[in-house]
Amino acid sequence: MKILLTGADGMLGSNLTRELLARKHQVRAFLLPNSSAKSLNGLGIERFEGNILQEQDIEMAAEDCDAIINVAANTNIWPNRSEIVRKVNYDGVVNMINVVKKLNINRFIQIGTANSFGFGSKASPGNEVQPYRSAQYGLDYMDSKYEAQELIIRESKENGLPAIVVCPTFMFGPYDSKPGAGAMILAIHSQKVPGYASGGRNYIAAKDVAVAIANALTMGRIGECYIAGHQNLNYKEAFETIAEVVGVKAPTLKIPAFASKIYGAMGSTYGNLFNKQPQVSYAMAKISSDEHFFSAQKAIDELNLPQTDIKIAIKECFDWLKENKYC
Repeated sequence: MKILLTGADGMLGSNLTRELLARKHQVRAFLLPNSSAKSLNGLGIERFEGNILQEQDIEMAAEDCDAIINVAANTNIWPNRSEIVRKVNYDGVVNMINVVKKLNINRFIQIGTANSFGFGSKASPGNEVQPYRSAQYGLDYMDSKYEAQELIIRESKENGLPAIVVCPTFMFGPYDSKPGAGAMILAIHSQKVPGYASGGRNYIAAKDVAVAIANALTMGRIGECYIAGHQNLNYKEAFETIAEVVGVKAPTLKIPAFASKIYGAMGSTYGNLFNKQPQVSYAMAKISSDEHFFSAQKAIDELNLPQTDIKIAIKECFDWLKENKYC
């Protein structure tokens, strides 16, 4: 199968590219012009430079492809409201949908986010039927991803768009060149994390998400969403797990929700006054105070989502960061 893959040079995209190649698929990586894409060096892929905000670029790239997997996204959460975030995460998806229809692409897999569903507790985790709750944070990143997902599902049900949405939780893994999740590992390794917030989240190995996405080329139900997650950990548990893997002492100070929010409010004020991204914004503080716990049972049952121990994923991420001189 020939596959057009956007966002191929990110952490998930790099893991997915390798999974697809291992299955003998042909991969055409859709990359921004002048992208170094070092994580893809040496791989047997075809590179195509373009921008998902230009529908004609996608159309040219998707010519003779059997499927499109859209991993590309703008994940910035500062400032809270951002025109470019909305353009990439929503307008870019509109362009993808138009191309899928025009070229009669067999399958379109959109990579969403578990944030598009209602989160829950460990005893009662969120799932794909729980309504969106993250509008309360006022972030264009979350809102635009949710709106794009709703558009895709509507197009699938009303117009036969052959689409599936895979929605990862928080991922750890190699090829985290930004770094994204790896920044948390680096901060704990360097003992720069003073304490832990009162909330928590769901974690998964990026390579497991890659397997589920690759499986979705032939598995899963059209017009359905699948949360790709694994272990629900509060921040104390998560930081202790990371510290154990990287061989340092874990943070022991619990930061109450009210203190986190006061600090976040100060950060947002600073950011707005000086037009600089704060270390912690008010929205980030609110998120860290909530329990973003999810169940991935639907993806396990229908996409054969693997469940690698998160310690292995953390170690693979940390080892890659060390090998590439991030620490």
